[in-house]
Order: sequence, then C-alpha cells, then structure tokens
Amino acid sequence: MKLQPDRFDTLFINAYAEDWIAVSGEKKHHSVVVSSQGQCSDWSCRSFAELSQDHFDRLAADRPEVVIFGSGAKLRFVSPALLRGLIERGIGVETMDTAAACRTYNILAQEGRRVVGALLLASA
Repeated sequence: MKLQPDRFDTLFINAYAEDWIAVSGEKKHHSVVVSSQGQCSDWSCRSFAELSQDHFDRLAADRPEVVIFGSGAKLRFVSPALLRGLIERGIGVETMDTAAACRTYNILAQEGRRVVGALLLASA
C-alpha cells in the first residue's frame, strides 16, 4: 500500500508490503524501529520468537508516549513480562499486525505525537 504524508517534519512510512517497508522513501528489507522524532534504525530481531525484553527496553530511548508494535503478517502478542520496562516508564504499548502498525504510526506521527513504531516484517 502506498501512503502520502500530510506533514514533512517527521519520518513517514510511505509504503509497505509483506517483505519491505519504505520509511521516508527508503526501502527497508528487515525489521525496523522508526521514531517520529527522526530516527530509523534496524531492529536486531529476525523473528517473533527471538524477541526479548532487551528489544523492547531499547525502544524507550526516545521517551515516546506510545510504542506501536507490528507483530508481522498476523496479530501476535508478546508476553507482558517483555513489556514491563516500557510500562513501568509510563509508555503505552499497542500491538497489531505490521500493516496496521504502519498506518497507526503514520496517523500518530502526523498528529505530532511522540511515537515509536517497532515493526517486524512478515518474513521475520
């Protein structure tokens, strides 16, 4: 799906497919963390089963209001213990499939919210 930004002062997910995500025009073929504060980086997990608390604790670095976790092609929930560090910091966490997470990240970023998208690819 191709998307178009309303604002140009934040990172935006332009398009996504099962095996890639385009962030501000750059195609990524691996899991990524994208922040409305301007950072996009590789997310060092290759699969849902590989996720650890450390993966989620690192998401707090930008001090977001909310983390949008895209779990891949289907909706999968991680153990609440993995989210403990975020929750204890008062950071909200929403889980959805990666396609929905891309759309939700864009809406929140366009509203000027401090949001981080942690996005697993379907192949991950």
